[in-house]
Amino acid sequence: MCGIFGIYGAENAAKLTYLGLFALQHRGQESAGIVTSDGENMEVYKQMGLVQDVFSDEVLERLKGEISIGHVRYSTFGESSIVNAQPLVVGCSKGKIAIAHNGNLVNGNFLRKELEAEGAIFQTTVDSEVIVHLLARSRKREFLPALTEALSFIKGSYSLIIMTPKELIGIRDPFGFHPLCLGRLIHSYILASESCALDLVNAKFLREVMPGEMVVINESGITSKKIHQSERNALCIFEAVYFARPDSDIFGENMHKVRMEMGRQLAREKPASADLVVPIPDSGVSAAIGYAEESGIHYNLGLVRNRYVGRTFISPTQTIRNMGVQIKLNPIDDVLSEKRVVVIDDSIVRGTTSRKILRLIREAGAKEIHLRISSPPIKHPCFYGIDTPTREELLASNHTIEEIREYMGVDSLGYLSISGLLNSVSKDNKGFCTACFDGNYPIR
Repeated sequence: MCGIFGIYGAENAAKLTYLGLFALQHRGQESAGIVTSDGENMEVYKQMGLVQDVFSDEVLERLKGEISIGHVRYSTFGESSIVNAQPLVVGCSKGKIAIAHNGNLVNGNFLRKELEAEGAIFQTTVDSEVIVHLLARSRKREFLPALTEALSFIKGSYSLIIMTPKELIGIRDPFGFHPLCLGRLIHSYILASESCALDLVNAKFLREVMPGEMVVINESGITSKKIHQSERNALCIFEAVYFARPDSDIFGENMHKVRMEMGRQLAREKPASADLVVPIPDSGVSAAIGYAEESGIHYNLGLVRNRYVGRTFISPTQTIRNMGVQIKLNPIDDVLSEKRVVVIDDSIVRGTTSRKILRLIREAGAKEIHLRISSPPIKHPCFYGIDTPTREELLASNHTIEEIREYMGVDSLGYLSISGLLNSVSKDNKGFCTACFDGNYPIR
């Protein structure tokens, strides 16, 4: 649950990285950092907070160089503190490197304990630092072979952008859990979590970095090689359900179109007799449009979102989530009053936020509420970088659909099926991780 961005060969690399991170702010709101290189020296600046608050014009002017990487963080491993903000910058026997990581290493704790037993001293509590220690300890003299060897020890999800004083390197784990794309801006090359970051800097989308691929960008151009293989892809389905921006193209698909198709399929599987289709903004909008088109029920905005409130799902504490709900949405009474309403949302995780929003709709005068969710029930925690909580906290893990309906205080409740979701996301079965729905984990 992080956003990463890197650019090679741009005079204003830091400022373009700032814009790229701004486009990826939805992927992490705790900290932001940028590292630049002028070919010899690296400059770094990172702080807690949003991109626009962390970086001033004065700070960006100090970040010199034509190579730059940046990171926005949401912590799924390691506490939320400035010491864990990325990119990580270290000097070791392989030279000076900076690393930005999106994902989660399932064997990170095990490797950390082994390395500490051998005398390694860790500066952070993030699993990403394990990669740095493995790289530094490699007996291979050349940097890229040492990096490849280091990555062979780790298991889990990782989209990485790594910077040396003279190179930019993008790597995606063998399963391809989280997205990483490649773009071009005039004579510069860009790596980014999502294509929306390329759009903001007017770069052209070239392609996605493939699962298990390493892309190296330097003065000689771009080289690419497959460094690791897996028996299957395990693209994170929750990226398509919720996490990626709707204007992004990831996994070969546009997310807005995919979510509209989820809504259409949801209307086929779970129809409702109603007067209005209303989305829970912003995550339910695309699916609600699709549901309305397929069902023929009128679409309208019944809730208005305060644009200056962040995403409550990725707020790091329950207290902040609860505060966010109270100021995030305001119902439009004239739209909802005395209406039978189909309410569309992308998912129910803990259920506390959804319940409060539905209560707002009921208090606004809705006569009936039919809740439709454009994904299956989330029954299992994610260990690959999405902050779904423990099974005890997951509502669908411990309750039947009827019990959830009663808890939500709605007249009916319907979820999209797993097969309906997969067919909506991709017609050619690219290979997705659906562990949060069915418990089938691709990596132990």
